[in-house]
Amino acid sequence: MRYASDHKARTREQLLQTAAREIRAKGPEGVAVVGIMGQVGLTHGGFYAHFKSKDALIEAALEEMFRAAKERSAPIVGDGDPRVALRTYLDFYLSPAHRDARDRGCPLPALSGDFARGDTAGRERFSTGIETLFERIETALGMLGIAEPSIEAASMLSEMVGAVALSRATADGGRSDMILADVRKALGRRYGLDSDDN
Repeated sequence: MRYASDHKARTREQLLQTAAREIRAKGPEGVAVVGIMGQVGLTHGGFYAHFKSKDALIEAALEEMFRAAKERSAPIVGDGDPRVALRTYLDFYLSPAHRDARDRGCPLPALSGDFARGDTAGRERFSTGIETLFERIETALGMLGIAEPSIEAASMLSEMVGAVALSRATADGGRSDMILADVRKALGRRYGLDSDDN
């Protein structure tokens, strides 16, 4: 059987998307190559036409996750008003929709615990993703004239990630929504993101 010229690229993309969902759901250690291949309708043997190893798949899937996260955060350091861009990003990040998108959202709330536990495959790539988000927030805060933007960026990102993680872990739906709303309000006040006269 002959395949279209882009068949291999499309199959690789399908494997990456499936692996990204599985990694978010089960952590990198819980992912099985056989299971991922089965979900896309391929045999285990076909895996090596796309990736050298499971670790290579995890690295590539993390790259894909952070590519999407970088796209979402790109306006923070764009040409627009950094205050509006940060406010928009906070509105997205600290929303019930993002909380509920465990299989598609930012990898930080879903996977930080997994990568904190040891020398897991992809840890260096995960760290690079964290740094990219820190730097973007730091740049925007610096543009707003916030003192010590590096320290403030660490605080802001940590609160955002923690709020999403805690809201996902909370059984009470009302409390879960409140965590997101309260942190969004606190960050907006702290950095002057909600003031129309700024």
